[in-house]
Amino acid sequence: MQNFALIPYLTAVENIMVALALHKDEKKNQRSKAENLLKQVGLDGRLTHLPAELSAGQQQRVAIARALANNPTLILADEPTGNLDPSLSLEILKLLKDIKEERGITIVMATHSPAAAKYGDTLIKLKDGKLFSMLNQKATNEVEQILTN
Repeated sequence: MQNFALIPYLTAVENIMVALALHKDEKKNQRSKAENLLKQVGLDGRLTHLPAELSAGQQQRVAIARALANNPTLILADEPTGNLDPSLSLEILKLLKDIKEERGITIVMATHSPAAAKYGDTLIKLKDGKLFSMLNQKATNEVEQILTN
C-alpha cells in the first residue's frame, strides 16, 4: 500500500469496482458495493474523483476500501502510513483498527513506526536475525529491554 496502486484514469468507485469485477459480480452490484465501501471509509463524497484529485490520505482510504471489496479474512499492509503525515497516519491506523474489530479481519502490518506498531495486538520484532513475539502491548517493555541488551 505504500503507493496505493490506484489506476490513475479511474475514479475512486471504479478503482474498487475493478476488484469486484474479478469475482464476476453483476455491474449494478459492483457499483453499489463499491459506493458502500467508500462510505465506510469516509469517502462517500469523493466517488467520482480521480486519484490525482484526492489527498494521500484519501487515496489510502480508497486502497483500503478496495482491499475490503471481496470480504477478505486477511489484509497485508506494507507501511500503510509510510507516505502520510502524522495526522493522516493516525486516521488510517484508527480506520484499520476499526475494520479489524468490526469485521474480524486479521491485519498484518509491516512498519518501521513504533507509533503504528502500538495499534497491533501482537507485535513481532526482527533485529539481528532474531524474531521476538509478544501477545500484548504490556510485554513491549520486556522485549525492548531484551533488544537493547
